[in-house]
Amino acid sequence: MTPPVPSIPPPGVAAATAATAASVPSDAADTLRLPAAHPPGDPEPDPDCAEAAAPAERQGPCLPGWAAVLSLVAAAGAAGWLVGQAGLLPITPVWPDELPRPPRTGTGPGLWSGLGVLAAVAVFVLCGLTRSRAGSVWVLTRCGAYRGTVRRTGLLWISPLLRRRRLDVTLRHWRSRPVDAVDAHGTPIQVTLLVVWRVRDSARAAFAVHDHRRFLRETVEAALARAVSRHPADDFRGQSPTLRDCDRLADELRRLIADAVRPAGLEVFSATPVRIDYAPDVAPVMRRARIAALDARQRKAVLDDALAAVAEAVRGISERGLADLDDYERKALVRDLTVSLLSHPAPPAAGARLN
Repeated sequence: MTPPVPSIPPPGVAAATAATAASVPSDAADTLRLPAAHPPGDPEPDPDCAEAAAPAERQGPCLPGWAAVLSLVAAAGAAGWLVGQAGLLPITPVWPDELPRPPRTGTGPGLWSGLGVLAAVAVFVLCGLTRSRAGSVWVLTRCGAYRGTVRRTGLLWISPLLRRRRLDVTLRHWRSRPVDAVDAHGTPIQVTLLVVWRVRDSARAAFAVHDHRRFLRETVEAALARAVSRHPADDFRGQSPTLRDCDRLADELRRLIADAVRPAGLEVFSATPVRIDYAPDVAPVMRRARIAALDARQRKAVLDDALAAVAEAVRGISERGLADLDDYERKALVRDLTVSLLSHPAPPAAGARLN
């Protein structure tokens, strides 16, 4: 019996295998696995899946209202002519003697068939008549499929076989309730926003989300929580930007909200914080801290003004040669002037007094 001959790899493959085994540690050799490749038959994930799933807005089929009115008039005229031909009119029409009279058809099945067809046409035309006012559009669907959007205004005729849904596209504003959030220091705050928005793409607003108004409200709350957490509500030392800078916060909020609601066919023009306040459980403490910070800032300003006045007085005495002061006398003079200015602050100017 011939023993099995082991397969010997080519020299290049053997060298590459040996080099790979030498470069991998022994404890990680058992756990080393190749990354799984993307199956060639499966589609790659689309980052804009929300925008790709919803159809884009396009013009829907419609006719002007005068065409439907003319159709109704024509159907009524045709029905009157058939009834007159059957001799069912209570008034006998005047007919010239020199012209031959048309034969009367009578009340046969043809008359009633014709009247039934004309009645069905009239009902079909009447069911399609509608009016579209400025600031609203009709979103048309058939069996759940999107068929277009009608943005024309006035009297229109839209096929009754299409389902119509009115959508408001005017410029709208929404004032939010006080939204609970946390700033960069972990302090709970409440923010009230005023958002100005409108529907830009009616097809995406109708089919990309279940309710575009609710989607906007939840997106605003999420964007607010994200933007507020980047800065503190107040910085008592005045060394970093705070949420009191409404222009900066409004720009950041508008950008975040606009990017989030764009797949839903909405357009956001502004998101302005109307009120920023601390939560009720921490509001008294933070109010006292703010008052203490303002008092400390006021005291520092008064002290800086007093020291500047003392320095100017000592410099004037030395420059004018009014007294030859040594270091001890100069320090004593500075101390006395500082105490005097701080003990008796200067009265406010006449223009700054309150009436």
